[in-house]
Amino acid sequence: MEVGVQDTTYISGWFNPYADIQLAWDLGRGWGASFLLGYYPDIDSRVAFSSATLNPRFALSYTGDHWNLTANVIFGYQFDQVTSRPQVSPCPVSPAFPSNGCNPHYMNIDLTATKTFGKWELGPVGYYSTDLSTPISGYQKQSQFAIGGLVGYEFGPAILQAYVTTDVYQKNYGGYDTRGWVRIIVPVGNAAATPTIAR
Repeated sequence: MEVGVQDTTYISGWFNPYADIQLAWDLGRGWGASFLLGYYPDIDSRVAFSSATLNPRFALSYTGDHWNLTANVIFGYQFDQVTSRPQVSPCPVSPAFPSNGCNPHYMNIDLTATKTFGKWELGPVGYYSTDLSTPISGYQKQSQFAIGGLVGYEFGPAILQAYVTTDVYQKNYGGYDTRGWVRIIVPVGNAAATPTIAR
């Protein structure tokens, strides 16, 4: 669910639902890798992509010695880059293109470098996102790079994490962005294993 207030304009709605399958490999000595293949079906919502999306993801992590060093690369392939429904994007409005949906292919890179100290987890996080295609002539590709920090605490079987990032670079987003997240992680499976979480 998305709720936003921008220049007194209120936008809300459902994002595209998501389904995936994943393969992960333990490479030894604290290293691991994974490949995930996901899919977002198309739904009619003001904050959703007006297109179905194929979503492969590749991750590499080092989780030895109480570290979590993770790079996660995410691609989005849009089945319909131009649709008849409006889409929140930098599409130019003209008589030939009256606010229709623009859905570029995209790439996101998530970076994590945290370390645990007893029950605490601390460290920097960041992400880079960019459009990979130009759905129509005149489309202004968006990109941004943000950095911030993560704080986590283990409460017995659950982990609480909070992190904040702010843009240090942005192009065609109309301004710099600061985002915050809070999440609760409940490991499932081997209760004796030390949980490690990749962004």
